Amino acid sequence: MFPFGSMSSSMSMYERVSSKDREKKKKFILWACAISLVIILSTALSLTTTKQAGAKPKGLASSYHSFSTVSRAAAATTTTSSTTTTTTKISSAITFACEATHYPNACESALASLAGAPTKSAKEVFDVSVQFAMGRAHSVRAMAYNLTLNHQKLGSGRPTGMDDCLELLDITLDQLNDVLDPKKSSSPHDIKTWLSAALTNQATCKDSLQIVEASDGKDAMSRQVESLTQFISNSLALHMKLNGTGSDAGGRKLLSDGFPAWLSAADRKLLEAPPEDVRPDAVVAKDGSGTHKTINEAIAFVSLASGGGGRSVIHVKSGTYNEYIKIPTKQKNVMLMGDGKGKSVIVGSKNVENGYTTYGSATVAAMGAGFIAKGVTIINNSGASKQQGVALLVGGDKSVIYQCSIQGYQDTLYTLSNRQFYSQDDIYGTVDFIFGNSAVVFQNCYIQPRKAGGGQKNVITAQGREDPNQNTGISIHKCRIVGASDLGGTPTYLGRPWKKYSRTVVMETYMDDSIDPAGWEPWSGSFALSTLYYGEYANTGPGASTSGRVGWSGVHSSLSASEASKFTVSEFIFGDSWLPGTGVSYNAGL
Repeated sequence: MFPFGSMSSSMSMYERVSSKDREKKKKFILWACAISLVIILSTALSLTTTKQAGAKPKGLASSYHSFSTVSRAAAATTTTSSTTTTTTKISSAITFACEATHYPNACESALASLAGAPTKSAKEVFDVSVQFAMGRAHSVRAMAYNLTLNHQKLGSGRPTGMDDCLELLDITLDQLNDVLDPKKSSSPHDIKTWLSAALTNQATCKDSLQIVEASDGKDAMSRQVESLTQFISNSLALHMKLNGTGSDAGGRKLLSDGFPAWLSAADRKLLEAPPEDVRPDAVVAKDGSGTHKTINEAIAFVSLASGGGGRSVIHVKSGTYNEYIKIPTKQKNVMLMGDGKGKSVIVGSKNVENGYTTYGSATVAAMGAGFIAKGVTIINNSGASKQQGVALLVGGDKSVIYQCSIQGYQDTLYTLSNRQFYSQDDIYGTVDFIFGNSAVVFQNCYIQPRKAGGGQKNVITAQGREDPNQNTGISIHKCRIVGASDLGGTPTYLGRPWKKYSRTVVMETYMDDSIDPAGWEPWSGSFALSTLYYGEYANTGPGASTSGRVGWSGVHSSLSASEASKFTVSEFIFGDSWLPGTGVSYNAGL
């Protein structure tokens, strides 16, 4: 996130592919008839796709049908020039398929290897696009590694935005690999989530690069990341066409204890049980009465002990722990179980003003899938004058934060990506203090705007959806929004559009009079006012009146019950398929 009133570089427009690149592409398709598929795929990885301005998705209803029809027609060609005719028709079919994407020229480059090959199904076309994106991600990752290595040799100390990019590219490669692995991608919603998260990683990398010096490779890296963004976006668009834009979940069963279904039975018991009834894998105690004195020691221990399988439970006993916690993406199913809010406390103070990136400022960063936190307080105590300072960053898929307190000022809680659920938590902050681009539901939480510094306005959410095909957004359901006692006349808003397709809804929530009657705040000028999606449904309290709300076309101040239900635990994060196992109580619907 950026300081109040600023804009990210990701808002820039894209240049169209030059005629020279078009000629190269035509020649490449002709060569494809005579060269093997493996060589062509290798060559395709070296193609440079330049930026394209204002491309809009076209032909959504006919792209794959046209691809299949034209391919069959090409296969039936019997003229003496059949090879040329077939190649030409398949090239046209590629063009038709790519019209479903936002970057058709990049799409055609990625699918060029199909020219002259046997007829491909829509699924195979999608797989080729993901494979191409993976190849490009490997190349960009190699660049980030070399630039990071050069920076480290200079001995400049703390990690930079380039380090963020390197880590995010590693995560992206894992996610793209999962998309192609039939053993891991069990549903279309999984694939959509992981592609959405991979896109978010590139946006986060670009944000972090803003503090990198030009001499450290900033511009070259930015161009490569933008190119990779286009290829991943196209894969997401092709996936949407292949599987449709509607619901792809199974049943919508409301479980008797109110937990969404993606939590295992064992995890449900863990969350319902008091700490004394749980047998942890490690115990952290400052007085030496546990197995470890620091949380990081315990995390390292369970990583070795678990061997990568099963749930690892770390009991964090009462005390204040001044350390920075990082749970990497490959360390899955970690649970931090504290003794309760205000008892087990983790404190940090990294912030942007002191030279850290927003991504790198988190007191606790949980990137491994299946992360659970219960009964802990996580604080970034930088203060209101230090710009962005994250207390908790979560990027692990199917993460649950339960009965925790998350305290900070600007950018307190970074819900980075993937599916997340927060229940019975207390969240405190000032500017954009709940932000990110995950698919996240907050339920039965207490949200408190604090007094900002320097005359700033308060904004509760800054949602970062950049691509209309991403299944991301912030849903605040059955919560309480109450301003701090010293808030005074500080204007406080429900949200503002950090990115072009920002999406936030507030439903069945109590709002006190700290909420400004306008409800929502612009980011800068008219940016995103027609492309965002902000909704309200059945809220109560003096701040819930919608009579004075802004009149932007993307604001829906009176959602219907059917519209609001799309942002519930059951439908928005498909919680019935993964939450029940964690033991967190939840309401599946309205």
